[in-house]
Amino acid sequence: MIRAVVFDVGECLVDETREYGTWADWLGVPRHTFHAMFGAVIAQGRDYRETFQEFRPGFDLDAEREKRAAAGKPEWFGEDDLYADVRPALRQLRADGLWLGIAGNQTVRAGGILRELFSDDIDLIGTSDDWGASKPDPEFFKRVAAAAPFGADEILYVGDRCDNDIKPAGQAGMHTALVHRGPWAGIQWDSAEARELPTFRVESLDELSPRVAEFNASAR
Repeated sequence: MIRAVVFDVGECLVDETREYGTWADWLGVPRHTFHAMFGAVIAQGRDYRETFQEFRPGFDLDAEREKRAAAGKPEWFGEDDLYADVRPALRQLRADGLWLGIAGNQTVRAGGILRELFSDDIDLIGTSDDWGASKPDPEFFKRVAAAAPFGADEILYVGDRCDNDIKPAGQAGMHTALVHRGPWAGIQWDSAEARELPTFRVESLDELSPRVAEFNASAR
């Protein structure tokens, strides 16, 4: 049975449109051009961070984050950047008696923001910077499993990417849900992996509660 639900962050809980727009501004690149290159890089199966190299070879993302912070323009997201279904879905899953977590490839700063936004709603908030392991590294999902009070086979990991979320979480023994939004899911949705690997495919996080209930009823 599924007893815990753990969420990815970017394009699962947080709409990153504004944040990537600010990166385009920082690079001095038209936002439309930046987003087009971003999609092209993803469609080619490359690491999204290569997008920055296309506009500025040698670009160091960590160093540029520090420069942005020093310039008074740090990475940031808030309540208005959450997808509209996030709060209702969390409330319903909590009412269903499920243990809830958030775990994604995020910086220490982003982890602090997540704790400000979700500390009253979530049992676990973990980031790759906290753990020293980034998805899709199996160690990341070992840390998720170790933090949850249930076995890996009782955890549902929810994300928007087959490569970073669904495939490695499944290999770690977890159930998975692929949510159809953001650039990765938009590009990967009709792939064989996106059709075959997830336990669930959902258009909205609101679908999780009934899908988990149905799954658990069939597992009894």
